[in-house]
Amino acid sequence: MSAAIRVTPSAATRAVSLLRTVQYTHPPNCPCHSNPGYHNRHARPQVEAYAQRARETGRRGFASPMDPSQQKEYAFEMAASSIRFGPGVTQEVGMDFANMGAKKVCVVTDPTVRKLTAVKQVEEALSREGIEYEIFDKVRVEPKDSSIKEAIAFAKPYGADAFLAVGGGSVIDTAKLMNLYTEYPDADFLDFVNAPLGKGRPIEKKLKPLVAIPTTAGTGSETTGTAIFDLVAKKAKTGIAHRNLKPTLGICDPLNTRTMPAAVKASSGLDVLFHSLESWTAIPFNERTPRPTNPILRPAYQGANPISDIFSLSALRTTVKYLPRSVKDPEDFEAQSEMLLAATLAGVGFGNAGVHLCHGMSYPISGQNPGYKHAGYEVTSPIIPHGVTVAVTAPAVFRFTAPSNPDRHLAAAEAFGVDITNVKREDAGEVLGDAVAKFLADLGDQPNGLKGLGFTAEHIESLVEGTIPQARVLMLAPGLAKELEQERDQLRRLFEDSMTHS
Repeated sequence: MSAAIRVTPSAATRAVSLLRTVQYTHPPNCPCHSNPGYHNRHARPQVEAYAQRARETGRRGFASPMDPSQQKEYAFEMAASSIRFGPGVTQEVGMDFANMGAKKVCVVTDPTVRKLTAVKQVEEALSREGIEYEIFDKVRVEPKDSSIKEAIAFAKPYGADAFLAVGGGSVIDTAKLMNLYTEYPDADFLDFVNAPLGKGRPIEKKLKPLVAIPTTAGTGSETTGTAIFDLVAKKAKTGIAHRNLKPTLGICDPLNTRTMPAAVKASSGLDVLFHSLESWTAIPFNERTPRPTNPILRPAYQGANPISDIFSLSALRTTVKYLPRSVKDPEDFEAQSEMLLAATLAGVGFGNAGVHLCHGMSYPISGQNPGYKHAGYEVTSPIIPHGVTVAVTAPAVFRFTAPSNPDRHLAAAEAFGVDITNVKREDAGEVLGDAVAKFLADLGDQPNGLKGLGFTAEHIESLVEGTIPQARVLMLAPGLAKELEQERDQLRRLFEDSMTHS
């Protein structure tokens, strides 16, 4: 008899053997392998029972569909204008418009800045390139909806193919809205205003080029897609926020900030301070709800994220170091340059992370001004500068938000020069609140709380009601209740605690 020859099994043979093994180890009584109708016969009652339970309890489990409004965010975006920084770069703006192919530019400014060197340089730069321009110089400091509408009425018939803003945040914000409403000439003014005061319509069109030349070191508006104004009928400050609003280019020339009065430097710098501090302490981006159903609906203010953190913390440290110097010495060009850079860095930080309670509470403070006129501002009507309205509640706010993330609040206190080596985490809020109050007192000429602005206990309910609609920023506030009455109680206590800083 011949010897048996062993044949190496082919891949097909091995596959058949494997299938037979499965069959024998999972005989016909195994529902998963023997009966194609098993799932339908046995699982359907379980699914129906689960669905009924979910309907009754309002709770889900397993992999049933989730309400998108309850899903947390899972991504963040980074958006900012192109920035050019350096002493003397204003003179390049004519070439910028020529490079864009612009033929007709609407220049936006205010009566004070119109008289300054920055506007003269802009006119010379545009003329050198043969670019036609018209100047609108009626921007109101701390603009109201009426002044915005006046500016829009100027822009519509002019038909510019590009915009140039020269001034502080009020000017840049006004120019953004002139650009928006000339692109949407038939839109109602409230269509794009942030909900719930407006309809919160997204900006779907690409707007015309806008170049922003800041003359103050504060708002960071040259980097952001946000424009703020007073909605007089509602006695509240609100705005429009969308990435498509952001300027095409921000030209940051430290020479343009040298003419700022000390009071303007202080209040503008406080805006930088709290842009950075609020964005640093905002809720994390992946705790925000709802998750957008379309990327165009993702808000500009997203919550703290790894990229915004870098800009916000750097701006905070720079502001603490250089703002007092900038205010006290008008010849300290280094401090002024550093503050302009800090404003831009903070703009990138908060423009993507957002702000929260200090800004949300500041809007009714501004809109319900009892008659306070801040020293050092050349205006005829009462005014509380934006930076002052933000700063006045800050010590109370950060005592409130600290339990949400004590380590971040301690890092912020360290930026103010506090030795945190032996500070307990549960004391983070008190330590940071005290550090902020001391910084404000040392800066000088700042009101010691809401009482210093003329507010009394009788104003608190109205201030609370003016804060509630600021959902765009309140949603980023750590520790703030979602239930309306609880939120009212918390805001009421915060305003009460902000009456004085000591």
